[in-house]
Amino acid sequence: MNGTRHRTDPGLATATPLVELRRVSKRFVKALDVSARIGNLLGAGVNEEVVRAVDGVDLAILAGEVVGLVGESGCGKSTLGRLAVGLLPLSAGERYWSGTPLAGLSRAAARAQQLKMQMIFQDPYASLDPRMTAGSIIAEPLDIHGIGTKKERQDRIRELLPLVGLDAAHGVRYPHEFSGGQRQRIGVARALALDPDLIVADEPISALDVSIQAQILNLLQRLQGRLGLTYLFIAHDLAVVRHISDRIAVMYLGQIVEVASSRDLNTRPLHPYSVALLSAVPVPDPGIEKRRKRIILRGDVPSPAAPPSGCRFHTRCWLRERLGNPERCSAEEPVLRELESGHAVACHFAEDVAGSVEQALVTGRPTAASTSVAGAPSGAGTASAPPTATGPAVPGE
Repeated sequence: MNGTRHRTDPGLATATPLVELRRVSKRFVKALDVSARIGNLLGAGVNEEVVRAVDGVDLAILAGEVVGLVGESGCGKSTLGRLAVGLLPLSAGERYWSGTPLAGLSRAAARAQQLKMQMIFQDPYASLDPRMTAGSIIAEPLDIHGIGTKKERQDRIRELLPLVGLDAAHGVRYPHEFSGGQRQRIGVARALALDPDLIVADEPISALDVSIQAQILNLLQRLQGRLGLTYLFIAHDLAVVRHISDRIAVMYLGQIVEVASSRDLNTRPLHPYSVALLSAVPVPDPGIEKRRKRIILRGDVPSPAAPPSGCRFHTRCWLRERLGNPERCSAEEPVLRELESGHAVACHFAEDVAGSVEQALVTGRPTAASTSVAGAPSGAGTASAPPTATGPAVPGE
């Protein structure tokens, strides 16, 4: 990614984040079904169900950086992306842009600030209006904000279409006349129309054929180098996130459980959930793949309407079982703490993951670690064989 600032740039360590989320939360009230409504009318007093989609998340993104956001479906990744760009109002917490809080801005200032943040949506079919031409779709942000004359907007369309790999003459075509990859390029061009600084890419390649995914990824990287963009890149595919990201944040049930550089997360994961996720990613090396081990998590993801007490991952955690099910996991919510330089993790016993047999087998690196657990809490059991219970596999596709 030529022209971008990478995590090795010493300036990134001290720079003010371009966008920062502090303790942000988003709660949705789930609509009551018919029987519950009737019960309320009859005086039963059925309470509405509150879904905690995002719950107390801290995240900072530096200018010129690509931050990957990964996790299982339903963990709150897309909601967090929409909160970052202001498409959804916060239930709690604060948003900052270059150190300035956005909550107190006037309506005009907030509207001007919104021009700097845009989004690329997951579905290239549903995110484009089938009644509008490609050119009209790209020019719509300019129309809404009253930017430029009609001729200037047409010039902008003719500039953006070749920039994303389409012919300038394609602006008169309708979405159904394009392939899936071409539609996503139109979505990218629409996001670029207002010349933003931050783009949230919400799983921009998951709905595309594998042969097209690499083309869109390469396009996003070229655009970042040419335009100096900052990305929050949301995806399921850890291999893709590793390829494009400077840092990676792992999300589980509405909370971020680990943040680290792309290299550190993939070679030294420190949260049991991250280790399980990485175990589902194949390695294109038969020798390493033969030594690796798949960690199967027990049970299903809990409901965000009723998350477990304490650590939200403790109901499925292989490390907790290994340690003899310490009560602290279910009684005390872990904080996101920096365990190593630039590597933060929300786990009471993350030190026991570092250098463990599971960590080494997942990453394919040999280790001298024994199967005993160092620093086990009082009452914790000694290490045993890895969990063998069957259950739904962690999605890694």
